[in-house]
Amino acid sequence: MRKYEIVDGRVKALRDFSDVKKGEVGGYVKGEHNLSHEGDCWVYEGAKVSEYADVYGDAKVYGYAKVSGWAKVYGYAKVYGWAKVYGCADVSEYADVSEYADVYGDAKVYGYADVSGSAKVSGSAKVSGSAKVSGRAKVYGCAKVYGCAKVYGYADVSGWAKVYGYAKVSGDIVVSGYAVVSRNEQINRKTST
Repeated sequence: MRKYEIVDGRVKALRDFSDVKKGEVGGYVKGEHNLSHEGDCWVYEGAKVSEYADVYGDAKVYGYAKVSGWAKVYGYAKVYGWAKVYGCADVSEYADVSEYADVYGDAKVYGYADVSGSAKVSGSAKVSGSAKVSGRAKVYGCAKVYGCAKVYGYADVSGWAKVYGYAKVSGDIVVSGYAVVSRNEQINRKTST
C-alpha cells in the first residue's frame, strides 16, 4: 500500500503512520526509489534524498540532512541536522548521524553508534556497537571503532586501526597502521600509534 506521493519533488503522506499525518508534506526526493512505501521510514521537511540513495525500514531523515549517491539508511537509523551520508555509505540499525557529520565512501555506521559534530567517517571504516565519534574526529581507511569507545576532538583513526571497549581517543592524536586501543585506555596527546 502506497504511503506517499511525490508533489513538486517533495513527499506527501497519503495516510497516517508513525508520527506522520495524512497530507503532511515532507522533504525532497528524486523519485520513489529513494524512499520505501513499507515501514515507517520518512524524509521530513528540509531533508533531501537524491540520486540512487535508499531510505527504508523505519529510518528517518530530517532537519537539513542530505543522503545521496548509492547510500543506504535503514533499520531505525536517523540522519539529521546538517549531516550528509553519501557515496556507498550505509547507516543502519539504531545508529545516529547528526549535526554536521559526514559518512561517505564505503563506510558503515550501525548498532547504536553515534556520529556527530563535524566528524567524518569514510573509506571502508566501520563504527558500531555503542561507539561515539564526535567533534572534528576522522575515522577512515579500514579502521574500526566499536564497543563503547569514544573518538573525539581532532583525533584521526585510520589504516587498519581498532579502537574498542571503553577506550577514549581525543585531542590532536593519530592512531593508524595496525594499532589497537582497547579496554579502558585513554589517549589524548599528539602521538602516532
